Amino acid sequence: MRTWKTFTTAGILTLTAVFAVGCGSSGGTTAQSAAPAPAAPESAAPSAPAAEPSEAAPAEPTTLLERIQRDGVLRVSTDPAYPPQSSFDEATGEWAGFDIDVATEIANRLGTTVQWETPSWDVLTAGNWNDRWDISVGSMTITDERDKVLQFTTPYYFTPAGVAVGAGSDITSIDQLSGKRVGVCGACTYEYYLNRTLKIPGFDFDFIVPEDIEVVTYDTDSTGIQDLALGRIDAMVSTVPTLEEAIKKGKKIALIGETIFQEPLSVATDRGSMLPSDTLVSEINSVIEAMRADGKLSELSMKWYGVDFTKGAGS
Repeated sequence: MRTWKTFTTAGILTLTAVFAVGCGSSGGTTAQSAAPAPAAPESAAPSAPAAEPSEAAPAEPTTLLERIQRDGVLRVSTDPAYPPQSSFDEATGEWAGFDIDVATEIANRLGTTVQWETPSWDVLTAGNWNDRWDISVGSMTITDERDKVLQFTTPYYFTPAGVAVGAGSDITSIDQLSGKRVGVCGACTYEYYLNRTLKIPGFDFDFIVPEDIEVVTYDTDSTGIQDLALGRIDAMVSTVPTLEEAIKKGKKIALIGETIFQEPLSVATDRGSMLPSDTLVSEINSVIEAMRADGKLSELSMKWYGVDFTKGAGS
């Protein structure tokens, strides 16, 4: 803080002596003159600067949505090796896929940018994310078990699950999988389906894959598809679009039989989030319905799948 100090001449007391008024040193008292100095006119005194209005500190966010909007960043978890839903090109540093486009559009409509995160599927579905990411846009199905730890939005699309075998395999129908090694992503709905423990609220389906198969789990579908093409397993269960994409890219596999079931896929948040996520889920629900109404979801589905999977069974 700056201190103003006034220096005045006390007057001439004698012809040979002059007394000057001095300033006290730091921490000491100020010496007084023998005679009081005349008061300076008010106009001569330096005016104190006007007090600046105090700025209130911004309030801390009380919900996950408020924090995301404050930071301007939506942290999204997805799979870097799950085309055509999501994939990462290390050569170009670019993300691509249906889920990538959906997440980006959600972020745009929330007024934020996207920060991609890539946790493993089992870590993602276990909940208790410890604030490492905000939402999952990774083609996740709502199940009773997941609903205990995760909170889901309305489905943004619905995909058929199918079965593939190696090209040239003697297996031509699903009932012939009895006693065979069948690959599937670990801790995903397809594993639950093969183990006959899958429950999707509001959806019914039949377990048409034989019960006596040997289930082989993988960290992601692409790894299992690679093993199938190499003959290390007899069949692979995944989404029909994922299996078809692998075939387009030259994997020596072939789809067999009918669709085994169709699943609703949603955006997920963590029930154990440090900040409440209810308002975020509500806002994303509104965004998804707006994207459905204005045709954006259908446009993205046609772009990546050539089929509109956004309206449910029969779409």
